[in-house]
Amino acid sequence: MAPLLEVIDFHYFYGGIHVLKGMSLYIDEAETVTLIGSNGAGKTTTLAAISGLIPRKGMRSGDILFGGKSIKGLPGNKIAALGISYVFEGRHIFQKLTVEENLLAGAYLRKSRNDIQADIKDIYDKFPRLGERKSQLGGTLSGGEQQMLAIARALVAKPKIILFDEPSLGLAPLLVKEVFRFIREIRDSGTTILLVEQNSKLGLTTANRGYVIKNGAITLTDRCENLLNNEEIKQAYLAGK
Repeated sequence: MAPLLEVIDFHYFYGGIHVLKGMSLYIDEAETVTLIGSNGAGKTTTLAAISGLIPRKGMRSGDILFGGKSIKGLPGNKIAALGISYVFEGRHIFQKLTVEENLLAGAYLRKSRNDIQADIKDIYDKFPRLGERKSQLGGTLSGGEQQMLAIARALVAKPKIILFDEPSLGLAPLLVKEVFRFIREIRDSGTTILLVEQNSKLGLTTANRGYVIKNGAITLTDRCENLLNNEEIKQAYLAGK
């Protein structure tokens, strides 16, 4: 069976800067994969390329397949409609909409209002804090609450895969635990996940497989338990974690 998502020898340029240099990875359905690497290695650019959120003119060669069909260069709205949700670094919720309005915005491609409301109720059950604040404007929530809302908004779209970009960034340790508890629930429900996480140990203990990216290319891939025990990975990415 073909992977759900596959990036094949993909090259991307920002102006004259060669950012992705033959990026290749795959994710099977219901699998959780993490992408680890230092700042500037190309992790976020990879997610943005998959999501159709970077200028097409920078795409030089290679391909991105979803369900066996090329999505390279498609606009972000068409890629989202195929079932790819992106939880941005920095959250990017609608500040002037209420919590519930944010969730409804995430479900804009869905037809059945009854099903949407049932899923929103389920989210409130999983995230009681969001339920308590459902009439509150998104911009008035704490950073952790906004991250929960961003994840919930992606989930209510009923995606086939969710891309997470640094979900723990800027959060207090207690909120990081709560956010990752929810991410693991999503994982265990069978939703496919591609995770970029600044805390490499957290990413590797959440995912099934991991890719190490350096200077825009994959340098190593393995099961996460093996990467956690790899001395080179420990020194480069896990020291002090």
